Amino acid sequence: MDLVLSGGRVIDPESGFDEVADVGIAGDRVVSVSTAPLECPTRIDVSGLVVCPGFVDLHSHGQAIPEQRLQALDGVTTALELEAGTTPVRVAYAKAGAEGRPLNYGYATSWALARMVELIGAQPGPSLHAILNHLGDPGWQAPATTKQRVRIFQRLYDDLADGALGIGILVGYAPHVDPNEFVAMAGLAAQAGVPTYTHARPLIDVDPGVPVDGATEIIRAAGETGAHMHYCHVNSTSARRIEKVRTLLDKAMAEGAPVTVEAYPYGAGSTAIGAAFLAPEALKRSDLRPSDIVVVATGERIADEKRLLELRAADPGALVIVHFLDEDNPVDRDHLVRALAYPGGAIASDAVPLTWSGPPPPPTTWPLPPGALVHPRSAGTFAKSLRTLWREHGVLSLTEVISRCSLIPAQVLEKAVPAMRRKGRLKAGSDADVLVFDPDRITDQATYVDGVRPSIGVVHLLVNGSFVVRDSSLVLDSMPGRPIRGSMSLSAKAE
Repeated sequence: MDLVLSGGRVIDPESGFDEVADVGIAGDRVVSVSTAPLECPTRIDVSGLVVCPGFVDLHSHGQAIPEQRLQALDGVTTALELEAGTTPVRVAYAKAGAEGRPLNYGYATSWALARMVELIGAQPGPSLHAILNHLGDPGWQAPATTKQRVRIFQRLYDDLADGALGIGILVGYAPHVDPNEFVAMAGLAAQAGVPTYTHARPLIDVDPGVPVDGATEIIRAAGETGAHMHYCHVNSTSARRIEKVRTLLDKAMAEGAPVTVEAYPYGAGSTAIGAAFLAPEALKRSDLRPSDIVVVATGERIADEKRLLELRAADPGALVIVHFLDEDNPVDRDHLVRALAYPGGAIASDAVPLTWSGPPPPPTTWPLPPGALVHPRSAGTFAKSLRTLWREHGVLSLTEVISRCSLIPAQVLEKAVPAMRRKGRLKAGSDADVLVFDPDRITDQATYVDGVRPSIGVVHLLVNGSFVVRDSSLVLDSMPGRPIRGSMSLSAKAE
């Protein structure tokens, strides 16, 4: 053993192990969890602290080094870009590998970007901005010809062959696209043996003009194709209608539909101002007003529809924060908790890239200099989940929250990605992605005004056996993150 973490409260959410124990690490693996002391020259006393698997974030758009450092201080060891995805994925993997990453990383292929490339000639790229820059362009949302659809699907297929972790489907940003195209994507995913990750269309009682209800579409596609359909940020797409969605999910899961869900613990989201669901008429249907939207770069709270239209026309890719629930209102807070506590649901951040009020500094700069702006979920999702769901309100047990942050997201992927079977657990043979935190202190500090304030309470964080956080401070030259790649099924390769 190279290292022993000694005397902490060790929690393995898979087995239910919860005892004071030593954790022995050799290289990039955990080799022993023992209630008897382990002998090793290098021992770190973690008495009074919790030792558990590092958190797996299924929904992290902030893939650069500064964003990953914020997530490391929030307990994350693996940060994946799955809902939006990217294309070509080989370029994204190559870029991250060449630059180095503190956390493990991986990508789904992107239906939205593939459509943008084919229908409006957009330039593909590994950053989310390749999508954000065109999100409000109606051209990519138009009906595709048969030949265009073939080329879109060929790009998705090629990405899956290159290791993409599934198909990211931003259908909520193109809500009038042919539902048959959505089912065809689910069919491709089923054939390839990978999940899809969907930002759902609006619910039909919010927008009667959509061709299919967003929640029903995900569930129906799972039933018709057998594809594993992952329902992204069910809190923000359901908002005050979470009970309707929970009822649909309950019925589908009781019937064995392969559907999983995720949520994040905030009553506001963040997206590009040009999104279809932020058009003035769409806001009204969602019981929102322009004043519920704040421009990240300037802090401007949008006064009225006229100003909203001006900003959407001037820079449709600009990031905004959208307040859809009032966390200080007990009724709204209950809607949020109902989304977060859905049985078997994962916690996922929907972390977004940093916005800079001036020129961005070199990517390895730390601490972040003034001028960095972002939604607080990018820095505080997991610490806030521990604080609110467990320590303050007791909605879930400590082990249950840890499971939703580590084991459950790993299980979403593990059938398609065998490497994930060693993550989200803390036992002999698991990857040495290990979090050590102070249960009394761990908390989020990021706010809607200052979204880059790091969480506190993460004492140590190891990724593949190397410290990324040690004694509550980032190890700035530590870049042990590795790519997480999919492996397309043999049946898909044979077609």
